[in-house]
Amino acid sequence: MSVKLKHIMVLTGEPSGDLHAGHLVKEIKRLNQNIYFSGIGGKNLEHQGVDLFYNIENLSVMGLIEVIMQFKQIKQAFDLFKKKLEHNKPDLLILIDYPGFNLKAAKFAKKLYNIKILYYITPKVWAWNKSRLKKIKLYIDHAALILPFEEKIYKKANINATFVGNPLMDNYPENISKPFLPKDNLLKKKTLIIGLLPGSRKTEVNNLFAIMIKAAQQISKYLQTCNNQRVTFIISKADSIKKQHIEMILKKSGQPNLFKISDMPVKKIFIQSDLVIAASGTVTLEAALCCVPTMIIYKMSWITYHIAKQVVKIKYVGLANLIVNREVMPELLQDDASCEKISSKAIYMLDNLKYFENQLQMVRKMLGNKGASYRTARLAIKML
Repeated sequence: MSVKLKHIMVLTGEPSGDLHAGHLVKEIKRLNQNIYFSGIGGKNLEHQGVDLFYNIENLSVMGLIEVIMQFKQIKQAFDLFKKKLEHNKPDLLILIDYPGFNLKAAKFAKKLYNIKILYYITPKVWAWNKSRLKKIKLYIDHAALILPFEEKIYKKANINATFVGNPLMDNYPENISKPFLPKDNLLKKKTLIIGLLPGSRKTEVNNLFAIMIKAAQQISKYLQTCNNQRVTFIISKADSIKKQHIEMILKKSGQPNLFKISDMPVKKIFIQSDLVIAASGTVTLEAALCCVPTMIIYKMSWITYHIAKQVVKIKYVGLANLIVNREVMPELLQDDASCEKISSKAIYMLDNLKYFENQLQMVRKMLGNKGASYRTARLAIKML
């Protein structure tokens, strides 16, 4: 006698969300193998055998203008989602990050089909658009929170929520020791290594990478002239970015030997690097968990930035800074993200690496223990 499979639909719209979605599906399968999974995602969900009806390659955008430019792809994905609900209603809908799309999906699924909904990696209501809490309360059955200070916000709003821990702790369960000289002997190294992480969205790479390259050249020139020190820059190429696109921008630099393009996991880049310069995003929290000194930079379209300034009410953009409520990772945003300011700050950080490493120790302590994916999987099973 065959067992009827339960159906879980998973929706995510960005590479980082797809990564966490893949881990979550893996944990759910360990608890219950009699489940069919469908959804919107990328290679990580695909690897877990999820029946994808839309691939997220064209959905990973940030900012008002950027979203408008991708409206056709977003509408296509949403239309497919509605069609799938109509023909194969899931027993549980799991939403992961990507709030603009996912809250609209939650409203549609709840109002028309009364589907149970679990939201993992919830909207950043503590940063902006607190009105989203009303939508979450109306349409979400349970929220799985990944930041410790979110629990108080959801409790005050009378929303069913559980702090499950941060999924990054599963990938970084212990402090990573680097096989390098002590930091006070750093300048005795023949070659320094600086990681460059220009982002996982094409718009980010277009806005930041050329500036990173110019800053890198200035850093190299200073270290060579003043300290007789060589430096190599490792460029982290996200899966969502084509290598040819990176190479095209790099080709214009005139000093290609300074740079190495890498598609290795960022953890390995962090282990090798003395310093990291990164686009704002989840990856900077990963850097914090590795205790690698990191500078956060970001640029967006002029209109998006000035709208954001009016609606975003937070002191910092970096998650590590927000968690400990102080700037443990220097931030250079918009006009401040110039090659001159980036290179100057990087040189200062290279002279004070031990200080910046020590500042990052508190981040890990505040994020709790590993097992976020497992705890969220248990919530999902209970909701089936």
